[in-house]
Amino acid sequence: MRQIRPFPAIFLFGAVGLVRLAAQPYLPPPGELDRLVDRVALYPDSLLSNVLAAATYADQIPDAEGWAHRHEYLRGEPLARAISEDRLPFDPSVQALLPFPQVLELMARDMDWTRRLGDAFLANSGAVMDAVQRMRHRAWDYGYLRTSPQLIVRNGPFIEIVPASWDSYYVPVYNPGVIFAGPIRPGVGFGAFISFGPGIVLGSAFRPWGWYDGGARFYWDRRTVIINNRPWERTYVNRNSYVHPYEVHRYNGPVERREVHDRREGPERGRERR
Repeated sequence: MRQIRPFPAIFLFGAVGLVRLAAQPYLPPPGELDRLVDRVALYPDSLLSNVLAAATYADQIPDAEGWAHRHEYLRGEPLARAISEDRLPFDPSVQALLPFPQVLELMARDMDWTRRLGDAFLANSGAVMDAVQRMRHRAWDYGYLRTSPQLIVRNGPFIEIVPASWDSYYVPVYNPGVIFAGPIRPGVGFGAFISFGPGIVLGSAFRPWGWYDGGARFYWDRRTVIINNRPWERTYVNRNSYVHPYEVHRYNGPVERREVHDRREGPERGRERR
């Protein structure tokens, strides 16, 4: 009978080491992290916190983006009701971005970036927050980041960006290659480089997703992200079991597919996604 030789102990140790190494997420160095967050670093804190949380569920972003665009004719309470009635299979952190189809489009258009952002946030959320602060301070020092009618910028040891009106959210649109590249040109206002889409009003109907009463924010000095008034504690280690507390939940059963135009009325009926 042929004798089977055992693998050398050093090989087994090496194999375990490789498996363990493969199980660890890749955390980019600071310079790469800066480039990773630059396209969202100037978002208001409440929106940015939800973007980072949702990026950890990157596989759900394309379907969520499709749903958001198919329902972009809805606003306020009708939109909140549609999100609830459709029993969506997305994590509530992803559902929280459904009122922002342009943000979901940004994430869905570059899924490699979204996955890398989510993985970095799972690996070390504090390092990602540090990168956001570095980019905000750079934009401030260059003269681009200032308070506007849409956003209030509070500069200190940490830069906070909050909506000018507590229930209205504006998504800043800017070119990171300009904002973070060098000082603003003399005689040119910062408004020439940062624009805003239409305001999105999120009232009490969106409380179940943590959007009401400042439920999404950062404790920058503690390197803590608050979502729905609770610390966000999803990490690479607990990513398969962690469930963040929300009033709404991800629906895990079969999803009933309904035609979008069933809810449309008047001139909006039959409108196609742009």
